[in-house]
Amino acid sequence: MPSPTPLEKMHARFDPEAARAMHEVFQFHFTDLGDYYLRIDDGTLAVEAGEHDDPSVSLSLSSDTLKRLMRGEISGMSAFMSGQLKATGNVMLATRLSRLFPGK
Repeated sequence: MPSPTPLEKMHARFDPEAARAMHEVFQFHFTDLGDYYLRIDDGTLAVEAGEHDDPSVSLSLSSDTLKRLMRGEISGMSAFMSGQLKATGNVMLATRLSRLFPGK
């Protein structure tokens, strides 16, 4: 049985309290998994395959880079500066990922 993708693990890590009054869409363009987006709407999370019409922020990276970001092994700034992460739109939203999906 294949191990869950980082996006499948996000539901378990999601902190609804950190997402109160938040209405944002995080678009992920994975180099190895394709396109997915997270829709956060006032403490709820939906993970969808494909591209959203109007994401708040778009992030291009590998699933491994996302795993390392979520584990705190690399900071978003380090990933961005080293070219492992590309972001467009409201890039400051990307800094909220670690609060929205804290490690357990």
